[in-house]
Amino acid sequence: MIELLVVIAVIAILSSLILPTLLRAKGRGYQISCLNNLKHLNLAWIMYAYDNNDCLACNLGATEIKQILRRNQHYNWANSVLNWELDADNTNTTLNTEASLGTYLAHDARIFRCPSDKVLSSLQRKSGWSERSRSISMNAMVGDAGAFTHGGTNLNNPLYRQYLRLGQFYSAAKIFIFIEEHPDSINDGYFLNKGYDTEGRAEWTDLPASYHHGAANLSFADGHVEIHRWLAASTKRPLKADAARLPFLIPEDEEADFDWLLQRTSTPRR
Repeated sequence: MIELLVVIAVIAILSSLILPTLLRAKGRGYQISCLNNLKHLNLAWIMYAYDNNDCLACNLGATEIKQILRRNQHYNWANSVLNWELDADNTNTTLNTEASLGTYLAHDARIFRCPSDKVLSSLQRKSGWSERSRSISMNAMVGDAGAFTHGGTNLNNPLYRQYLRLGQFYSAAKIFIFIEEHPDSINDGYFLNKGYDTEGRAEWTDLPASYHHGAANLSFADGHVEIHRWLAASTKRPLKADAARLPFLIPEDEEADFDWLLQRTSTPRR
């Protein structure tokens, strides 16, 4: 009996030592898989522009996405509009695979989401759901934003450049295209990061995700991808339903994350 207890104790100790390592390895695998997904999305985005006279894929808001779907049109880059209810749009992967970039991705639904994203509302979990269809959004300052685009500018961010063609990027390595978005703000695929308001205050309108130990994956207009670790606690809000509580003003001593992303969102109009 004593020998059995000793063996059990040794197994417990070994398990406590090995399990964290295995979990870290699993998380690292998810991170690499997610980076690959963003790289494939970015390549599809570039190929779309080559095939459409340098025009970038459309990047519409939720209202317009619903409108084009009612007309049986699927020309937005991704057409899923997510929420915490039991709406079929949350799990309908064809809304993305049949969208404008889907044909360049062999209609592979897995590319539109991070494997770490298992976030559901309690209602969805009780109904047996395992995941929603998308974890990734596109920079709102990239592509034709439909009703938000006016005279070549974005009504949500009029002091910054709206990129409508691939050839308009003067420093492609510095402008992000795709980003993992917080599951509570992701709704449509239009990630809006507004500049400072008239009173000089910074505000998160949409919030980046932090699936990878407080970091998020991003892709850029030149095709490269990278992971960025967030610094502020306010950026790393819990990855669960109703946790983002957007929009919210950012504490002055926690603006570094916002500034980093804003510098990579667009450039000021001259």
